Amino acid sequence: MTEWDKMQAHQIYNDFDDDLFRRRVEAKKLFKEFNLTNDDEINRRHEIMIKLFKRVGERVWIEPEFICEFGKNISIGNDVYINFGCTLLDCGQIEIGNNTLIGPHVSAYSANHSLDAAERIAGALIPKPIRIGDRVWIGGGSTILGGVTIGDDSVIGAGSVVTRDIPSGVIAAGNPCRILRKIDSNDKIGYQI
Repeated sequence: MTEWDKMQAHQIYNDFDDDLFRRRVEAKKLFKEFNLTNDDEINRRHEIMIKLFKRVGERVWIEPEFICEFGKNISIGNDVYINFGCTLLDCGQIEIGNNTLIGPHVSAYSANHSLDAAERIAGALIPKPIRIGDRVWIGGGSTILGGVTIGDDSVIGAGSVVTRDIPSGVIAAGNPCRILRKIDSNDKIGYQI
């Protein structure tokens, strides 16, 4: 079993593997090319996203400076907006649902190095998937750690550090991120659709 195969199976793998290094280089070429495009190069951006990501939906807008590790472990739904300076370290799978908004300088880290120093130095890494549901809003400067699921329709407050699962339909914020309350009809602001 290759180190890539171990990663895909969410098993401990060697982060210093030559094949993984090559895959990172390919991803960097693509996201750097993406970051150099202009806003009116919509078709070119979409072509790059198709090459970079595992899956990318329709009407996905990503602002530059976007950074990822492999790209091929990222799935993005339809009608997603990712603001400036997003970093997705996709050792584990990262799934972003439909109609999701990701604020500026949001980071998602789907891997964790071994806590044991000798194992860490040898390259031991543990991939843990991240799942962001449909219609989620992640506030700017937030960090999402590996193994976390954020439920549909939830809002994560700016600057939060999400260390555990967040259910659907809530506002959560803080470090560590915690549920503040459910979202209800009182949260409507009168916008006419």
